[in-house]
Amino acid sequence: MSNTQTSRAPISQQTLKVARPIDPNSIGATITIEINEKIVQVPLGTTILEACKENQIRIPTLCHHEDLCIAGVCRICVVEVDGQRTLQAACAYPITSKIKIKTSSEKVRKARRHVIDLLLSEHYGECYSCVKNKGCELRALAAEYGVDTLTFGHPEKKKHEIDRSSFSVARDMDKCVLCRRCVRTCIDLQEVGALEAIGRGDATHISTFMQKPLAEVICINCGQCINRCPTGALFTNDPSDEIWHAIDDPTKHVVIQTAPSPRAAICEEFGMEAGTSLTGELNTALKRIGFDKVFDTNYTADLTIMEEGTELLNRLKKALVDKDETVKLPQFTSCSPGWVKFIEHFYPEYLDHLSTAKSPQQMFGAITKTFYADEYKIDPADIITVAVMPCAAKKFECNRPEMNSSGYKDVDFGLTTRELAKMIKEAGIFLPEMPKTKFDDPFGEASGAGLIFGATGGVMEAALRTAYELITGREVPFNNLKIEPCRGFEGIKQSTVKLENCLPEYSFLEGVNLNFIVAHGTANARKVMEMLKAGELKDIHFIEIMACPGGCLGGGGQPIPTSPEIRKKRAQAIYSEDESLTLRKSHENPHVKYLYDKFLTDGPCGHKSHELLHTHYVKRGDFIA
Repeated sequence: MSNTQTSRAPISQQTLKVARPIDPNSIGATITIEINEKIVQVPLGTTILEACKENQIRIPTLCHHEDLCIAGVCRICVVEVDGQRTLQAACAYPITSKIKIKTSSEKVRKARRHVIDLLLSEHYGECYSCVKNKGCELRALAAEYGVDTLTFGHPEKKKHEIDRSSFSVARDMDKCVLCRRCVRTCIDLQEVGALEAIGRGDATHISTFMQKPLAEVICINCGQCINRCPTGALFTNDPSDEIWHAIDDPTKHVVIQTAPSPRAAICEEFGMEAGTSLTGELNTALKRIGFDKVFDTNYTADLTIMEEGTELLNRLKKALVDKDETVKLPQFTSCSPGWVKFIEHFYPEYLDHLSTAKSPQQMFGAITKTFYADEYKIDPADIITVAVMPCAAKKFECNRPEMNSSGYKDVDFGLTTRELAKMIKEAGIFLPEMPKTKFDDPFGEASGAGLIFGATGGVMEAALRTAYELITGREVPFNNLKIEPCRGFEGIKQSTVKLENCLPEYSFLEGVNLNFIVAHGTANARKVMEMLKAGELKDIHFIEIMACPGGCLGGGGQPIPTSPEIRKKRAQAIYSEDESLTLRKSHENPHVKYLYDKFLTDGPCGHKSHELLHTHYVKRGDFIA
C-alpha cells in the first residue's frame, strides 16, 4: 500500500471485506489459519494474498501492485474461503478470524479463467506489435490458464484512437482492462489526478477531464502510470526511429548522454537481477550502435551543483546580510521536470522558490551545442543530442520552447531506459557480454556526487558535499562522505548541518544551522507545499523534491516491474559505484573547472552561465562575485 494518502477515501476502504472488526487490543497478535490443508500462522489483519505470498503459494494478480492501495476490482486473485457463499478477492480480504482457504480448487480455476475471458473480450488489438508484448501481464495470465480462444467474442473494430498528444505518455484505451492501476497511481501515489474512471457498468472507461487529450490536461508527464499498467494501454512516445535515422545520416554528429539511473537499471531488461550497474558495458554498446560520442550526464550534474549551490549562497547572503525581504527561501531544486510541472500546475504562486538552474540534461544540451561545438569545430546545426534518462518527463522537458539557449533545440531527443534497451537488442547486442569502455572526452569524467543524483536525496547530498567544503574549507563531517540524513526512502526527511568556523568570505553564515528537506513523489511534494503555505518552513533553506518514488531510479522510463525492493537495489548500485570512485565532489571535477576557466569565464551564476544554464537571465550585480 502506498505510504501516502489523499484527501479522498482510499479505494481500499471502498472494497475491503472484513470478516469481523479487528480489536485494537489484538494488534500485533497472530492467528492460525489453513491454506490448502496446510496449517500456518499469520499476523492478524494480514490479507490472504500476503499470507499466501509469505508461505510461497502463488496467487495471480492484475489490479494489485505493491506501491498502490488495495482495489480488488479485477478478481483474478479469487480464492475459496470456507463458509463464504462466494469466492473472495485475496488481495482485499484481511484475515481476522480462523479460516480455511483453497487457492487452486476447480471452482477457483474456472473463475479465474472466466475472468480472463471477460477481460480479453474488451482488450482489442493483436499482441505481436504491442509495446508490452512479452511484458503484458494479461497475456501471461492467459497463457498460464490456457486461454487460447476468445470465448466471448471480440470487438470488430477499434473503439479509440491512440492519444499521442503528449511528448511523454501515449494512451491506447483499446488495450485497457480497467484494473485502475493508473488511476490509483495518479490519484493516490502522485496526487495529480489526470486520470479517472468515468461512467458506470459496461460504459466505464479510464479517461481525462472532459475526455481531453492528455497534453491538454494537468498531467506532469512523470510516467508512473506506465510503470504500473499491466497491458499496453499506456506507453512512452518512442523517438528511436528518428534516432536511428540520425545515426545513419553521415552528415550528422550524434552524441548521447547517459544518466546514472538507467545505468543502474538497464541490466533488468536483459534478465539480470536489479542492482547491477552496467556503465562500462553500456558505453561500448552505444559506440557499436553508431553514436559518435558517449558522454556522462554526471558531468553536468556536477555543473548543476556549482550553479544551484552558488544560487543558494547568493540567496542566503541577500537574506542574512542585505536583509532583502524579497528573497525567496527555501530554495527548491529544479532538476526534476515532473516536479517542476507539478509546481507550475498546482502552486504557481511559489515558482520564485525554484532554482533557476536547468536540469543536468538540459545543461548538457546547451554546452554540447556551444562549448563542445566550438572546441571540436563542429557546426551545431549538425549535432544531434540524445539523452538517456529514467524519466518520461524528460521528453517533455527537452521539447519545452524555452530550452533552446544554444540557438538550437538543446536536447533533440529524450530516450528512456526501456527504449534504449530495445535499440540495443535491435542492434543484435547482448549488453551484459560487452567489454567495458570509458566515456568520451571532454565530458567523460564526473564525480560520485553527480552519480548519486539518481537516488532520492542525492542532489541534496551532492550539494552539501560541495557547499560545506567551500564555506568552511573542510569536508562535510560525515563518515566517508555518506550524508545519511539524505538517504533512505522515507517520504519526507528533514535535517540540519551546522556551519562553524567558516572561511572569511562566508563569515555571514557563521553559526547558521543549514536546514534542509528531502522529499520524493509528488504526493509528498504536495505535503511540503502545504507546509510552506501554512508558514511552517520559515527556517528551512533548501528543499530537494523528485517527482518519482525513490527519485530518478524509480522514474517512469525505468524497467518494469518496479517495487520498493527493486528501487532499493538500484539505489545500492548507485551508492556502491560512488564509493568506488576517487573523485566524489562536484567542485573538484577538473573538466568542470576547465569549462569555467575556458568558457564560462565569469563563474557560476555569471552572465554567460545564466544565458545557457538557467531558465532566465539575472543581472550579474545581483550575485556574489
